[in-house]
Amino acid sequence: MKTIKVVAAVIKNEDKIFATQRGYGEFKDGWEFPGGKIEAGETPQQALKREIREELDTVIEVGKHIDTIEYDYPTFHLSMQCFWCTIVEGNLVLKEHEAAKWLDKEHLYSVDWLPADIGLIGKIEKDM
Repeated sequence: MKTIKVVAAVIKNEDKIFATQRGYGEFKDGWEFPGGKIEAGETPQQALKREIREELDTVIEVGKHIDTIEYDYPTFHLSMQCFWCTIVEGNLVLKEHEAAKWLDKEHLYSVDWLPADIGLIGKIEKDM
């Protein structure tokens, strides 16, 4: 099975995290943490900064590694490195996503997370 290596930003602002709804592809309408594929020669942190700049027109600071989620989708294996992030500059402009929400701890389960992303919620909940 093919492995796809990606990074995800858990963007935190005070007591809330930023979630996005996919606007394209096989998992359209599912909720996820923004990010994307790691390109050749990039560190996970570099990839995350690039992806957030491209997808959300925002500059972030990449903080502590939260976890690496390993998940088998029907046609590929996903290896997703997840990091706490904060906004340095920008307003989180949705360029590829349908919608976005700031979620507090009590509302983390109020969206329909994609299967790999739901695996991260318990760890985030403990650190919020």
